[in-house]
Amino acid sequence: MAAKKGSAGAPTGAEAPIEIPERWSAVRKSELVLRLLRGEAVDAVARDAQVPAHELEEWRRVFLATGTHGLKKQGDPDAREVRRLQAKLGEVMMRLELAEDLLEKKGYGAELRKRGR
Repeated sequence: MAAKKGSAGAPTGAEAPIEIPERWSAVRKSELVLRLLRGEAVDAVARDAQVPAHELEEWRRVFLATGTHGLKKQGDPDAREVRRLQAKLGEVMMRLELAEDLLEKKGYGAELRKRGR
């Protein structure tokens, strides 16, 4: 038998009140969104989790948009290669700058400037 609620909405029986977190973890949000995607009604999930239905709808929208974007990233080998090459280029440029600084400290700075660097 369910506990009766008083005028303030708090349980009046021996049942302890359910603690509602101030912030929901991504894992917990995903669990609730997956329930929606499996066909559970938004109202039922919202009531069960004590989350406003509009918030669940927003989590579902973000989940679906991000999931689609995540699939696109994995399916585009050209974009992955570009990101890999950009990272490598950045690493090489850092090494070049460090080498130039070291050469300048050792007194070879004027020669570097003459060569047009």
